[in-house]
Amino acid sequence: MEKYDFKLEFKVRDYECDLQGVVNNSVYQNYLEHTRHEFMQSIGLDFSDLFRRGIVAVVARINLAYKQPLVSGDSFESRLKVKHEGIKYIFYQDIYRLPDEKLCLKGEVITTTLINGKLAVSDEIVHAIKKLKR
Repeated sequence: MEKYDFKLEFKVRDYECDLQGVVNNSVYQNYLEHTRHEFMQSIGLDFSDLFRRGIVAVVARINLAYKQPLVSGDSFESRLKVKHEGIKYIFYQDIYRLPDEKLCLKGEVITTTLINGKLAVSDEIVHAIKKLKR
């Protein structure tokens, strides 16, 4: 089993499903973003606070592979591991249906930061990630 840095449970709501009765593809990005935000808070970082101080975290690229659909009422876990590489913070994010552990989505979200409007590495974010990895 893969080692993850963070896990968050969800339950699919009716309005997240499309006419086919499965979670709409765009909703998965909401799940992943919410997981990243909760993860950041869990390691002592708050997006609003960072923004107020001129540190803007932005998504640069997303690659998603849909494996198995989720349907209304399904419980699932969004799992994340993070790696810092140069100016990038790479989030490997997977979604597993519960309780059968069926892989529903594999994702890679590449983010970066702008500090006072310029592309730069946030020492604060890097330090929090390194502390997590110890």
